[in-house]
Amino acid sequence: MSRAPLNDLHVAVHAKGVAAAYAARMLRGMGAHVVWVEPAGGTPLRSEPPFLPGEAQVSALFAYLAAGTTSQTCDLQGEEGRAAFGALLSQCDILFDDTPLAERMALGVDEAAIAARHPDLIHVSVLPFGATGEKAQWKGEEINIQHASGEGYLLPNGLSVEQFPDRPPVKIHGHFAEMQGGIAAALGALAALRARGLHGGQVGGQYVDISCQDAMLSVGAFAIQRFGDGSVEHRVERSFRYGGVLPCADGFVELLTLEQRQWDGLVELLGRPSWALDPALADSLERSRRGPELNRHIRAWAAVRKVEDIVREGQKLSVPLAKYNSPAEVLRDEHEKVRGLFQPVEVPGAGSLDMLVSPIQFDGRASRL
Repeated sequence: MSRAPLNDLHVAVHAKGVAAAYAARMLRGMGAHVVWVEPAGGTPLRSEPPFLPGEAQVSALFAYLAAGTTSQTCDLQGEEGRAAFGALLSQCDILFDDTPLAERMALGVDEAAIAARHPDLIHVSVLPFGATGEKAQWKGEEINIQHASGEGYLLPNGLSVEQFPDRPPVKIHGHFAEMQGGIAAALGALAALRARGLHGGQVGGQYVDISCQDAMLSVGAFAIQRFGDGSVEHRVERSFRYGGVLPCADGFVELLTLEQRQWDGLVELLGRPSWALDPALADSLERSRRGPELNRHIRAWAAVRKVEDIVREGQKLSVPLAKYNSPAEVLRDEHEKVRGLFQPVEVPGAGSLDMLVSPIQFDGRASRL
């Protein structure tokens, strides 16, 4: 039986928010042993809705983040809890922590205290705006991080802004920005771990400072491209002016043609209508300028056709489009089944549930939690 690459890694996570918790979840998916450090009442994530069916009031979010992990209660405001926490960290390779800066010294989780007591530990700080700089003390929830990274300037867009032009800026559903911070934290931890192994033990523990805003900025390139080419993207002035979400007779597909061959395939898919054969449309910039006109034609064509037919014929022509699946359809999809993306996980208080494990495979095998 193959071993996951992080089977020998021990991780502690002290988290109230999603970012640090998701970082630990990423490493758990690669085989690491993860222990949650929680106060007597448990992390606030245990109370985060929505809740799974049943009387136990199990948070679906926490069940996902904590899958395959264990928990240890430590009151960091008391000596006994501090001692238990110290004993745990002495056995760990990595600590993920999102305690606000103003509270760290009182709890003994500040950078200096951790480094003095556990010099070989990789200490990963995960905060909305990082632990250094003028915003280090700022608080921030998911919606703050998304808008502070410029994403709110682009939302809603496409079909949404056309159908609801008066809708105010919104956020992507769920915890997208915090999870981007978690990915950056996981990568930072692994980079520090790699450095420790490259220099014959000369590099011990390290302090890794993660800003969720910075991580989100690296994803939302449109928000900062003005510093490169001077353009300013806006929710009603996106560069990709045609395509996007298309309403069909029985659902929705998303279309995005970036290359000339993809546009050529789309023209074939549409049946080579006269409007699409206009020689001026051979220029991608002209297509962008005439985006609203193109969209009217494309949507009129899609509105009377079924999703399955559009996707099947479009993919034959290398047109980049796909169906929007419902959650139930995602769970039933053959692609997900073949890759083993969803596997039964025992959730205390809720029973065995199909759960997304990890997008990463090793030796051709799906991850196990």
